Amino acid sequence: MAQPIEVDALVVGAGFGGIYATYSLTRMQPRMKVQTIDMASDVGGTWYWNRYPGAMSDTESYLYRYSWDKDDLQTYPWSHHYVYQPEILKYLEHVVAKHDLRKYMSFNCQMQSATWDDSLHRWRIECSTIGTSSERIVYHARYLINSLGVLSKANYPDIPGLKDYQGITCHTAKWDDTIDLKGKRVGIIGSGSTGVQVMTAIAPLVGQLTLFQRRAQYSVPSGQGPVDPSYRQKINANYDTIWDNVWSSRMGFGVPEVTRKATDATPEERKQAFEEVWSQGNGFRFMFSAFGDIVTSEEANEAACDFIRGEIDEIVKDPRKAQILKPREAYARRPLCDFGYYQIFNRDNVDVVDLQANGIRRLVPQGVELADGTVHEVDVLIFATGFEAVDGSYTRIHVTGRNGTLKDHWGDGATTFGAVACAGFPNMFLISGPQSPFANFPPIVELEVNFIMSIIQYAEGSPSETEPKEGEGVDSLGKEAVHTRSQRRRMIMEAKGQAESDWVELCDSMLKGSLFAKTPSWILSQNIPGKKTNTNFFFGGLRPYLKFVDEEVSAGFPGFQQSVAQEDVVAHL
Repeated sequence: MAQPIEVDALVVGAGFGGIYATYSLTRMQPRMKVQTIDMASDVGGTWYWNRYPGAMSDTESYLYRYSWDKDDLQTYPWSHHYVYQPEILKYLEHVVAKHDLRKYMSFNCQMQSATWDDSLHRWRIECSTIGTSSERIVYHARYLINSLGVLSKANYPDIPGLKDYQGITCHTAKWDDTIDLKGKRVGIIGSGSTGVQVMTAIAPLVGQLTLFQRRAQYSVPSGQGPVDPSYRQKINANYDTIWDNVWSSRMGFGVPEVTRKATDATPEERKQAFEEVWSQGNGFRFMFSAFGDIVTSEEANEAACDFIRGEIDEIVKDPRKAQILKPREAYARRPLCDFGYYQIFNRDNVDVVDLQANGIRRLVPQGVELADGTVHEVDVLIFATGFEAVDGSYTRIHVTGRNGTLKDHWGDGATTFGAVACAGFPNMFLISGPQSPFANFPPIVELEVNFIMSIIQYAEGSPSETEPKEGEGVDSLGKEAVHTRSQRRRMIMEAKGQAESDWVELCDSMLKGSLFAKTPSWILSQNIPGKKTNTNFFFGGLRPYLKFVDEEVSAGFPGFQQSVAQEDVVAHL
């Protein structure tokens, strides 16, 4: 049996969340022994794995980064308005190197199980190394911080005949860099954010590109392009104000969040507003900066839909293709943006198949057979079918808390308290877990890591009954005596069941009245066949979430059951 490695805190995941958690924990006083593990061979998280052509953020570059390194905000380069995957990965590698975090990290190490030991007041985490020889590693940790990723567990479509297909298959979440697409006949299933990006990137390279479209998506221009020095200077001069606006906003994307209603505007005013945000670019700008009721009013939403459909008709010259590409559902999913997506369908080598009219029957050796018997021959079949988002990366690991498994706890849908803790799982925390704010990812990570650090700092520094009062413990010569050490008891922090229920109820109430609730998507776990619909996000916004955190911290964490770890009376000099 492997000898357990004793640590104070184990961080699982080395993406945006895990890196910031590692940074924060290693700078906490008193010093903690910290270890970070990741199943990948280096840092990056989602951006390590998602290397498909065209991969980039849907957030502008100046906000797709940490706010806490003021020097980096001013000096670290970004070449385009939206950061491509290689640049994001390079940025995260830079942060790790700059702050000397790599020495705390182990890679090619996958958590298999985590079990709370109530007698030791520690988590026992069993891991295995990934490589030519698998080695078993066991950690004992007082705190388990999971940063497993919102978009981590790839979702593969269940298509008959997959083993019969003789071409190459690849999921965008595990992209194979060795695949040569030049001149190939390529099929792609999935037209969400990933599908839009990869198709736009590869259309000029491949011999033939066929989109097997399950559901048409609304997409607007991103406004992608190189950044000129004057733009960067303007951002640098206003960074403090920019981040102040992020923390006081709902979405944190740096776009205006207007309150005027489309239902109060004339048709001409609507058109003018939509044209303005369309020309500026960014999906969140289109959804939240033209009018404030697009995701709450069916009339306003349909006005936005009509505008985008009109743009599709104008861009796509083939009426058949345009008709297939025009969505009929509400514009109420995570908004997409692109860099010439609809334009690629004007190419002779790009086509689209409407699977709602003629679905996939099976895969055959040479390609994709449709319900009507038509066979589309493809050399490469790309699955851009997304993820079992939010909770998928957790349920594939066996986590056992005080009263049972996380899988059972989430049997009716994933639930948390404040997005960072679960009832029955002491001293275990989640970064970007279920019911996190629906907003720009890096600010979410910062808010949640800061919240978790406040909880841990409180647990580490809770005064014991024997702590000397001010003025006690000093001898007649004014020297500190032995008993002047500030003795403190460590606390075990566990979310209360009622607090968790109240948080989930609040998240449910925030979703009511929103068109997101009426539009099937991964946001509600509806992209996974047979999975229950679940409110996976807090739709109240960043500012209300920050207010919730501030109130919880200032009140002494009333949402947590707090108990003393009896053997953990620690003396700090």
